[in-house]
Amino acid sequence: MASRSYFSYLLVVLVVLILMPPSSQLQSSQAWTLLRLQRLLNFPFGLTSWDSRTDFCNAEPNPSVTVVCYEESITQLQINGNNSSSRLPKSFPIDSFFTTLTRLPNLKVLSLTSLGLWGPIPAKISRLSSLEILNMSSNLLDGTIPSEISHLKNLQTLILDHNLLGGRLPEWIGSFPLMAVLSVKNNALNGPLPVSLSSLVSLRLLVLSFNAFSGPMPDLSCLANLQVLDLESNYFGPQFPSLSKKVVKLVMRNNSFKGGIPSELSSYYLLQQVDISSNRFVGPFMPSLLSLPSIQSINISGNRFTGMLFPNTSCNDELKDLDFSSNLLTGSLPTCLSSRSKDLIVLYSGNCLTNKDQIQHPNSFCQNQAFAVDLLPRKEKKTSVHKAIVALSVVGAIVVALIVAFLLFTAIRRGHAKSVVKRPPRRLIEHASNGYPSKLLADARYISQTMKLGALGIPSYRSFSLDELEAATNNFDTTTFIGEGSLGQMYRGKLRDGSLVAIRCLKLKKQHTSQNFNRHIELISKLRHRHLVSALGHCFEYYLEDSSVSTLFLVFEYVSNGTLRSNISGQKLSWRQRIAAAIGVAKGIQFLHAGIIPGLFANDLAITNVLLDHNLVAKISSYNLPVLAEIKAEVMVGTTCGSKEHVRRTLHEEKIDIYDFGVILLEIISGRPITTRIDAKLLKDQLQESITADGAARRRSIVDPVLRKACCSDSLKTVIEICIRCISEEPAERPSVEDVLWNLQFAAQVQEAWRGDSNSSEDSPLSPHSPALRSSDD
Repeated sequence: MASRSYFSYLLVVLVVLILMPPSSQLQSSQAWTLLRLQRLLNFPFGLTSWDSRTDFCNAEPNPSVTVVCYEESITQLQINGNNSSSRLPKSFPIDSFFTTLTRLPNLKVLSLTSLGLWGPIPAKISRLSSLEILNMSSNLLDGTIPSEISHLKNLQTLILDHNLLGGRLPEWIGSFPLMAVLSVKNNALNGPLPVSLSSLVSLRLLVLSFNAFSGPMPDLSCLANLQVLDLESNYFGPQFPSLSKKVVKLVMRNNSFKGGIPSELSSYYLLQQVDISSNRFVGPFMPSLLSLPSIQSINISGNRFTGMLFPNTSCNDELKDLDFSSNLLTGSLPTCLSSRSKDLIVLYSGNCLTNKDQIQHPNSFCQNQAFAVDLLPRKEKKTSVHKAIVALSVVGAIVVALIVAFLLFTAIRRGHAKSVVKRPPRRLIEHASNGYPSKLLADARYISQTMKLGALGIPSYRSFSLDELEAATNNFDTTTFIGEGSLGQMYRGKLRDGSLVAIRCLKLKKQHTSQNFNRHIELISKLRHRHLVSALGHCFEYYLEDSSVSTLFLVFEYVSNGTLRSNISGQKLSWRQRIAAAIGVAKGIQFLHAGIIPGLFANDLAITNVLLDHNLVAKISSYNLPVLAEIKAEVMVGTTCGSKEHVRRTLHEEKIDIYDFGVILLEIISGRPITTRIDAKLLKDQLQESITADGAARRRSIVDPVLRKACCSDSLKTVIEICIRCISEEPAERPSVEDVLWNLQFAAQVQEAWRGDSNSSEDSPLSPHSPALRSSDD
């Protein structure tokens, strides 16, 4: 029986060797591995088309299976089944399955989802030492998370959602220096979290929802890159977790948190979603959450929040849903919520508000309940009636004082109502970032980012053939030539599907094999973002005599609407559109610094390298790719760079781009080309003088004449102030890209509010008699 099995194995290998296409001969052993995996998984849908003739490396990806190769070796394997609720047969040998997987030694991405895998995760997984992304969600895996996973030192993403895993999250989970995504949603994990979570300095997404975790959260304030924290449906508490201010999504629903909301939450300037519903929070609700610059969703339902809401409370225009229900709030719903269109969902039943569209309690209910919310510890309530009476008397006096104060406050507020309407609130917040180190961050971009980019219309990154590129450029005809620099020639091409591309041709003087470029190609393949001219693929051309690479072709999307400078000089952009373009460039810089591994700094940003698409979306077209730097070094062999600026770039790489961005802002504000560092310094000094209390006339003379009647002084002043900080001579004094983004988004909000208030006004917003100008210079 054993000899027959071995004979069958040899027969399969022989058939594969004979029938595989010649270009894929080196893949024969790995092709056999894939066919064996197909058989072990019982030929699931999506793998049924695999046979001995399949060219796996060039097969078209589909929702069920994706295979990606580099240099005749499989680096990515994603298999998505439809069997998340039922398991594979009892005879399924999970150990043999993972033994077979270990025959793919260069595997960096492994995604096995909804396949019905069952049993403990085998220890043999430690042999996949190159893994960077591991996703085994929606299976029936049980037992504990094996310690052998700790041997995967390159791991950046670990997703084990929707399984039956139990036990505690192990202490060694904090031993991954590059871990960016950790998700164990919907398992049976329990107990307190390990303190070592605080060591995951690159962590960007932490999802622990729908488990049985308990106890206080470890201190996460040192995780400066954490953007998503999802703790839903556990037993965490009682203290509100300590977090950095860069959190974008915070979900703490259905836990045991109590006490008040920390005041720091109102300074989370990147926060888009916060859900703290179904806990035991008490104390006043902070209306300032409604006007956070990025906020889109707030849910505080099912707590005991108190306080009075006022009609003139300001809100962020991007708010999409808000749930105040089942608290102890009084007053009136803010006008900015009640007057918005149907795209905003607001739930507020179960409070004591004057708005009656949704069921409300009488005002006395909220007052009585507020008195009863933890005025005294429970033991003291049982043992000392006298103390309770005294406490209630004190509270009564405080309430009377608060009512009087409220009446005075209302009277004063009515006196200033008109000025409040005329002048949008202005805050230039400086988010201190001194000592913040630049991190080399990763994300599950192989899996999720590709889907997001697909929605934006950007095709998947791929390898092009030389024939394709020659056909796209009519054999690199001179009519398709765009330009030439120290790093090669640029051509415009049109692919067979009709899409336009830009092709950079890099001639290589040294002898390189394509293997030398593997790490560069992996980085280039990640340069795909809404505000970058995204990479679409690459192609190698070889010398015939030794098969070394003679030319590297890099293929990018083609953006045809001109540069940011040409659109400004052509007077095509309003102030609102210029701020939007600046925000886009800042987001592109943020991605280059923190969205890929390794981060790209000192990108020689210039306004002529910022392109606008047909929707006026700004895209950075030039960035500091290591492969370009190496090729440039080959061209400039023997040259040295000993300038002070070169030293500064080495020491303060992350702030070089901030300075260059500040120069772009100078041109956005003034409309004048800035061609030298002296030009930038002179204009900066003029802007600095214009910020003073008597600088209205000076500011009017500096700003682009096209904008003088079309922008709010508060918005302009905010952009000028952040611009001045960006072009500070001392790199340490320049703001972080997050600070820049916050202030630009605030300036955009102020401009929108001013447009709404001044549509009927014929006064110039920058004239000496303009209310907008007086408000900012008072």
